[in-house]
Amino acid sequence: MPWIYLVLAGICEIGWAFGLKYSKGFTELVPSVVTGILIIVSFILFSKAMKSIPIGTAYAVFTGIGAAGTVIIGMLFLDEGGGIGKLLFLGLLLGGIIGLKMTTGDEDNEKEKEN
Repeated sequence: MPWIYLVLAGICEIGWAFGLKYSKGFTELVPSVVTGILIIVSFILFSKAMKSIPIGTAYAVFTGIGAAGTVIIGMLFLDEGGGIGKLLFLGLLLGGIIGLKMTTGDEDNEKEKEN
């Protein structure tokens, strides 16, 4: 369940990042309210995930999902460029997120073996 919370928190981060853009400096009411709600929900879910996931891993995955998701949506729907360099580094970012997920728990298993 903590990983589900973390992924949902990252998705909310993508939403509030776009909300910041469309709120136009918090001068547009509806995008500003939606952005505020998404920020609160994002951090509530993030804090729930950190009860079980190490803070370094949780924060890296949370911000990675937000950054990668924002870039992908920008390229697909907002006509932001997607050159080979951008795609390469996006792949590295996603690979790092997956790698952190795959290795989290190894430290916990090693600690349990020591006890």
